[in-house]
Amino acid sequence: MLRTGVLLIVAAASFAAASAQKFDPMALAPVKDAPFVGGSLAANAIKAPAEESLLIGSGDLLHITMLREPELEQHARVLDSGDVSLPLIGSVHVAGLDPAGASAAIAAKYRSGNYLKHPVVSVFVEEFAKQPVSVLGQVEKPGTYKITTPRTLLDLLAMAGGLTPVADRHIMIERAPGARQREERVFLSNRSGDALMANVTIDPGDTILVPKAGIVYVLGDVGRPGGYTMENESRMTVLQAIALAGGVNHTAKVKKTRVIHNVNGHFDEETLALRKIENGEAPDEPLHADDVIYVPFSLAKNIALGTGAIVASASSALIYAGR
Repeated sequence: MLRTGVLLIVAAASFAAASAQKFDPMALAPVKDAPFVGGSLAANAIKAPAEESLLIGSGDLLHITMLREPELEQHARVLDSGDVSLPLIGSVHVAGLDPAGASAAIAAKYRSGNYLKHPVVSVFVEEFAKQPVSVLGQVEKPGTYKITTPRTLLDLLAMAGGLTPVADRHIMIERAPGARQREERVFLSNRSGDALMANVTIDPGDTILVPKAGIVYVLGDVGRPGGYTMENESRMTVLQAIALAGGVNHTAKVKKTRVIHNVNGHFDEETLALRKIENGEAPDEPLHADDVIYVPFSLAKNIALGTGAIVASASSALIYAGR
């Protein structure tokens, strides 16, 4: 009998310990006055929402809903003052806030006015005010395009007629005033899959600038001397440049080939082992914008051309693009 009683006491103690480990009173504690910003109230108490890139502004159309209060649902336009007028509480300033911040501001006003004890507010921007997006630079139809909702970069470039043959693939986006990020640079690849991955969102009021692609010059005893646009995703190598120029002529002094780099206005010249590169005995060197490859003639008077003369010739060279 004594042994049975001891076993019962031990079992009861074990059960109590296990129950203490599994039960967390904080898990059942209510979250007080937690503003609703989309999704469930519990989820918002655990994890803050990601910040929006586009803020609410004058003229935007908001869809405002209240959990368990369908009569307070509103489709309200933001006034020029930045306020939105709502039942019972009147004007609430929401301009410059993201939807989460607007939800919190509206909920706080319903609470402070003692209209609702635990308001659960959701704000959704149905329509942004019609603002122009400027698409400038190397596009077929540069100008301004009015949009009412965020669109993708590819959409805006398509509206502008697409890129020109001499467009650089490094595109700069200047965000609208009030955005958290002022500038963003996007590399738009020639490959469709990579281009879709870089297809960022453009908001009303943004500016898209497509710069001109770099030029590489191939001069001297080649088939077609001139300047060549770096069309292949803004990249070009020595062999690609020589191929675009029609290759070297049989009269060329290939061993004296040199490349001239423009480094912040200063010219740095180096000998180019062109034959070794062609034979795979040396790596094919990448080129940069404004580089000049000079393949001298076998005639002595042309071999002696200096860096200054070569650079001067490049400035007047015929530019080839859009083949």
